Amino acid sequence: MQKTKVELSINAKMVLEKRYLLKDEKGEVKETPEEMFFRVARVVASADKHYNPPSKVEALEEEFYQVLANLEFLPNSPTLMNAGTEIGQLSACFVLPVYDSMESIFETLKNMALIHQSGGGTGFSFSNLRPKDDVVKSTGGIASGPVSFMRVFDEATEIIKQGGRRRGANMGILRADHPDILEFIKAKEKEGFLTNFNTSVSLTDCFMEALETGKEYNLVNPRTHQVVKVLPVSEIFEQIVNTAWQVGDPGLIFIDEINRHNPTPHKGKIEGTNPCGEQPLLPYESCTLGSINLTTMVSGSSIDWEKLQRTVRTAIHFLDNVIEVNKFILPEVEAVTKGNRKIGLGVMGLAEMLMKLHLPYTSQEALNLADELMSVISHEAREQSAALARERGSFPYFKGSLWEKRGLSHLRNASLLTIAPTGTISIIAGTTSGIEPLFALSFYREVMDGVKLLEVNTILKHQLQEDGLYSESLIKSLAQSGSLQQREDIPAHYKNIFQTTFDIPPLWHIKMQAAFQRHCDNAVSKTINLSPDTPPQEVKEAYLLAHQLKCKGITIYRYGTKKSQVLHLGETPGELGHPPYSKVDAEHTAECRECSF
Repeated sequence: MQKTKVELSINAKMVLEKRYLLKDEKGEVKETPEEMFFRVARVVASADKHYNPPSKVEALEEEFYQVLANLEFLPNSPTLMNAGTEIGQLSACFVLPVYDSMESIFETLKNMALIHQSGGGTGFSFSNLRPKDDVVKSTGGIASGPVSFMRVFDEATEIIKQGGRRRGANMGILRADHPDILEFIKAKEKEGFLTNFNTSVSLTDCFMEALETGKEYNLVNPRTHQVVKVLPVSEIFEQIVNTAWQVGDPGLIFIDEINRHNPTPHKGKIEGTNPCGEQPLLPYESCTLGSINLTTMVSGSSIDWEKLQRTVRTAIHFLDNVIEVNKFILPEVEAVTKGNRKIGLGVMGLAEMLMKLHLPYTSQEALNLADELMSVISHEAREQSAALARERGSFPYFKGSLWEKRGLSHLRNASLLTIAPTGTISIIAGTTSGIEPLFALSFYREVMDGVKLLEVNTILKHQLQEDGLYSESLIKSLAQSGSLQQREDIPAHYKNIFQTTFDIPPLWHIKMQAAFQRHCDNAVSKTINLSPDTPPQEVKEAYLLAHQLKCKGITIYRYGTKKSQVLHLGETPGELGHPPYSKVDAEHTAECRECSF
């Protein structure tokens, strides 16, 4: 195969060398980016050997390689890291059950360690654990409660370094009617506590109805199913709002909305999600994600819809093949994953696509485009999944599924679409993360050995140069503020098009999330970034709007509430001999709070 040369930024090359490219026994890189993409394309295409002659498999290798090398589509990190290696575990997202026994808790802890070691992330619902101070009949003692066991999982995650390739990540979920809900909500108020967990409160329709009517809410012991306490529902909700405003956690998941779209309810209820909340899964289920780079779908001043449709079909074929070649760490995970064959195709580069099309993020036109994009992607994904099913068979749990009840006769995958945060793969692709707006238009990135590189959004740079407005002083000024909004020498249309996350009111963030959710059968990862002076009332309004617009979850982050955040505006003195500059950690895109997963 003639390998297309991969065009990469300096930072993309650094991230690939550090995390993705294979190394020899001395730790020296032994493959090029082109060789990495060919390794992945070859392994994933090999699944077709069961269905097609060698000539078609070779053609598929070429097809897969081209979309990877052209940075038009990239799978989740474990696929890039592990395809063709001894590990061979290619999925990013897992949900493991935590049942109310010591055996189950520590069996799950062991399984979590194995998954993290292979590059995956894990989500857990701790709602089945008996509350703190409840009786333990077998010993005559008292229970320590869900939060105490979360600490054990957190410490284990800290110790496991995932083979030195990337840190572990977890999602901890607790139902709002659990007796320990207030302790759970406030668990991350202390800096450095549960640092390897995102947390979310699981809210039901019943909770939201009680909130609307001002009713009290029953807290129920999951062991006895007895009501042990009654609280005003507003007290729980206000505590969620205030704590999230203070520290960025917990988020919310709307669990009944998630289960209304559970494709296989006859196989169980969904209680948990992956670490960033975009992939609801059954217990012992895993999923492989991948994202289309929307910036590569723009031709001139319009979207190349034919290219997008073609890329979607290739990506669905690719992700379905991953299930075939994947090496499953746990037999339980293999059984459920192959039963549903869930995959999660999403997008990255939305912000840059909108810039190329001269559409403000905060415009009805942008929302309409988001709706149209996901409608097209959803249609093509389902068509391709149905085509694969006619050739290879529907997913084994199809009978009794939501899709069968809707009149479909064939479908290869129980779910197809997921909007992920695309942390490091968007660095490799050289674009913005997921559907997030830019964090800053210009910033410094510390890449290695203390070297700092000044980065400026390339679309902005080219536009400024074309209009004769570009200057080094402007870019350095931007690196201090991150935004164009206060520049009197910049035309208004620039300020409309090149918006950063704090230029965008919270409700517009949620409207964009909801626009993508309408056609997304899984969920959407989106951080609602808030400026430091945002009042708690705006957090409350954001939560209520997210529920009203049928989002499946919501995460907010008010800038500056964590010392360890990876993105910093120019508010602290720099070591550059200049005024303070905005800074971004080496392995993060300039868009969201802490999603590197």
